[in-house]
Order: sequence, then structure tokens, then C-alpha cells
Amino acid sequence: MDKQDEHIIEAVGKTRVVIKKGKVIEVGEPKIDYCPIFDKYRGIKKLTPENVKENIEFRIKDFGMCTSNRKLRMHDFLSFGVSETLSTLIEAKIIDSVVTVCEGCGTVIIAEPDLIQGIGGRVSGLVSTSPLENVIEDLGKENVLSPENAEINQVNGVLKAIDKGYKKIAVTVVSTEDIKKIRTIEKEHKDVKIYIFVAHVSEVSKEDAETILNHADVVTGCASKYIREIGMDKGIFKAGDCIPIFGVTEEGKEFLKRRIERMGGLKEKKDAKIPKPLI
Repeated sequence: MDKQDEHIIEAVGKTRVVIKKGKVIEVGEPKIDYCPIFDKYRGIKKLTPENVKENIEFRIKDFGMCTSNRKLRMHDFLSFGVSETLSTLIEAKIIDSVVTVCEGCGTVIIAEPDLIQGIGGRVSGLVSTSPLENVIEDLGKENVLSPENAEINQVNGVLKAIDKGYKKIAVTVVSTEDIKKIRTIEKEHKDVKIYIFVAHVSEVSKEDAETILNHADVVTGCASKYIREIGMDKGIFKAGDCIPIFGVTEEGKEFLKRRIERMGGLKEKKDAKIPKPLI
């Protein structure tokens, strides 16, 4: 089967979407019915395959998602999210690089705030991708883990960042196995500090949720039943009400506080809407 210019994402409501040559060719069933972010920004009250498709087509048209026309740089989108926090940390020189993923590139190493925001703030849950030469050239081949096949491999991305001389590395991760391997890498490189940011955690098992909250620095609650439950039970520092973000370690807590300070504070919502159902 031809995998050229094919990109698979888990999008709104953890819906599996396949984009090929700039067209949405497959849309699965959303696994949640309601997401407060898409209600706030797009007015979507109930997630369906039809409005998920419309949203993805909007992103393709608006900033060239999953195409050679991809606009990579962007200022803050959400007031408070993983990419916004990472951008703030890069600006403040608290971290010197971010290992993340981008459609058309796979795993990438970024050290520019607007790029971090433009990549991570616009696409979440990238399952697989294939090379888009224009996007790779814009980011710089030297910053792409595997320009030839756009592989997604966060462990090797961290190793490449270390080889490039970075010492304070943040990495976005979804796999619990990757989290454990990255912590082992950190122990082997005494002069390197690695900060693990975990997003896209809806549907994780209770066991995986415990592993994540034992090893990560910052974790989004997404629509995860167990991340939210365990995070609250353990009294982990939390920011945000609709989609909470947990600062698990002392560093993670300070990262979130710095972002809150940058925003001028967070307003508590008395009737915060949450994703439904939590999964």
C-alpha cells in the first residue's frame, strides 16, 4: 500500500483520521462526545465524525496541516497548554531544546519558541507521518531525526538532542515504555537534565497512568479518567479546571507556575465543563 504523503492522527475526541495528499480520506468514531476546548474555540457541542472532518479540513485550509504548505510558526493559541508552557521555558532559557513531533517530519528537535507553538499547538496525537520535503527544509534537516522516512521515535530523538550538545531537554511523550527508557538515558548522562511532558493520555490504563505520574514532570489530564483521579488523589499540583495540567515534580510545578505568571494568573471557573465521557 502506498504510504507516501499519508498522515494518521488521533484528533478531536481521540478520533482516528487519515489524511492523504491534503485530503481527509478516513474518519473514525470519536471516543468522547464533548470537548470543552472545541466548544470554546469552534462552538462544537457534540463531537461527530462529520464535525471532526470539518475541523481537520479547516486546519488543512487554515495553516496547511499535513501538507507541503504547512505554516510552522505561531504565537500562543491556548492560554495554557503544553506547547505554550514549553515556549515560555525556551524563552526564559530554562530549557535549551524540545524533542517533539511534527507532521511531514516525525521526531524533531526545536529550540525556537514560535516553532514549538506552531508545531505542538496545532496538531496533537500524531500516530504516523511521511516526509514532506518543504516542511523538513523549513525546520532544517539537521533538526529532523529521520528526514528519509519521518520516523516518530522520541527515545532516539532525545539521544540525537544529546549528541547535538543540548543539556536541558524537554521531550513530549505518549508511550509509557518511552518514558522509562528516557529516564534511563538521563541516568547515563550525568550532565544532562531531561524534562518529560506527557499529553494525549485519554484512554490510558490505570497502571499506565500510575507509571506516567511516577516518572513525568508535566502531564495533561485530557479526557483521562485515571490521570485525573490519581492526580487529584495524590494532591499533585494542578492548573486549569476543564483540561487540568499536573505539575508532578518540583520542576514541573515551577514550569506551570512560570507560565501562569506569564499569563497574569489563572481564573478559577466555578462551572468548569469537562470532557465527556472520561475514558
